[in-house]
Amino acid sequence: MPIEILNNELTDHRLNQLTKALSSGMFVHVRNMLHAMATSDIAFILESSPPKTRQVLWQLIDPEQTGEVLDELGEDLKDNLIKQMSPERLAKATEGMDTDDLAYILRSLPDSIFNQVLHSMSSQDRDRVEQALSYPEDTAGSIMNTDTVTLRPDVNIDVILRYLRIRGELPDATDTLYVVDKQDRLLGGVKLSALLTCDPNSSIKDVMDAKHEAIHVDMSDTEVAQLFERHDWISAPIIDYNNKLLGRITIDDVVDVIREDAEHSMMGMAGMDDDADTFGPVLKSTFQRSLWLTINLFAALLAASVSNIFEATLEQFATIAVLMTIVPSMGGVAGNQTLALVIRGIALGQIGPSNSRWLIGKELAIGFLNGLLWSVFVFIAIWVWKEDLALGALIGGAMLINMTIAGFAGACIPLLLKKMNIDPALAGGMALTTVTDVIGLFAFLGLATLFLLH
Repeated sequence: MPIEILNNELTDHRLNQLTKALSSGMFVHVRNMLHAMATSDIAFILESSPPKTRQVLWQLIDPEQTGEVLDELGEDLKDNLIKQMSPERLAKATEGMDTDDLAYILRSLPDSIFNQVLHSMSSQDRDRVEQALSYPEDTAGSIMNTDTVTLRPDVNIDVILRYLRIRGELPDATDTLYVVDKQDRLLGGVKLSALLTCDPNSSIKDVMDAKHEAIHVDMSDTEVAQLFERHDWISAPIIDYNNKLLGRITIDDVVDVIREDAEHSMMGMAGMDDDADTFGPVLKSTFQRSLWLTINLFAALLAASVSNIFEATLEQFATIAVLMTIVPSMGGVAGNQTLALVIRGIALGQIGPSNSRWLIGKELAIGFLNGLLWSVFVFIAIWVWKEDLALGALIGGAMLINMTIAGFAGACIPLLLKKMNIDPALAGGMALTTVTDVIGLFAFLGLATLFLLH
């Protein structure tokens, strides 16, 4: 923890230095500072800078660092910078870039620029990226790399060790070498630790793990991340329907998927894009947020229309107008607790057709018991505060109804949205708020009209 704090403080200090140097026109000094920094720190500074400062810094970055910096940036900022680059500069920046990152960059380009960049690449890079682009986005194939070291099962281990020494280096995050037959079908894997510690006169088939698990190329990247987390993998092979080895996925790519999923869930609750640029342009940011605010406005008007139905009740009982927000508020909190739990379960792959009914029943029971507990509490509180037994019973009954329905809705809404191929993290919160507001107000004002006016 202290190291992380130190690094953040150091990066913030560099940001202040760069800002002061830019304001003083010391562009050569800024260029030298950037050249001496790690690409991850440069990316952090770009994301932490206002648009005008960001544009100047981007022009001062060493061209040889451009590709690595792009690789570290968030998607929104990365897309903006890519659109400003010429095809030639973009092709040069992508030299040596991992296949999955290269494919992402090209996917975000207009067709005309895409073709120009593709033709500017070497034939080797072009073949790699065309293969990566053949797989759907957000699948194992879209995030895999083709930089795998393969072995034949009948080769002597001493020969392999000499080959590795001649090769000089291995791809990043290599912990396992994969054993394939002449048709490149996966037979198993051999850990580097096993190669270094076993008898050098043995053959690969004697030490390989024939039960080495592989990931299908069409599996979603979220499922891939779950497997890595469950099995503590550093890397995993990717195969097609014929068991042919296509490449591998490494832990650094999986960490990116986990981070993106977490950001998506967090930002989705507020109806925002998970790749939203913190220091993005005002008009663009305004437009991105307007759609969700529009939807929320209609939801609020729906809740207000319920109050309008009971206008006569509100006119006669001013106390009801003061207390009417308590019921929707408690229902909203209870429902959001259930919603967060269910969305997390869906994201982790823990909830499916076999257990969803039990889960709904559980959350319905919890909603009822919580509603019973807090309805008794609020009944006593209102009775003592307002010295009105009927009003206490009314608000307590409405709270019991709303919290019970909130528990039920909090479990059902994300499952229903998932079935409709709508992201629960994005739409679940607004849908639940609408339900708890409408039901809460309708229950409270309806009971008030029924028992206090008749």
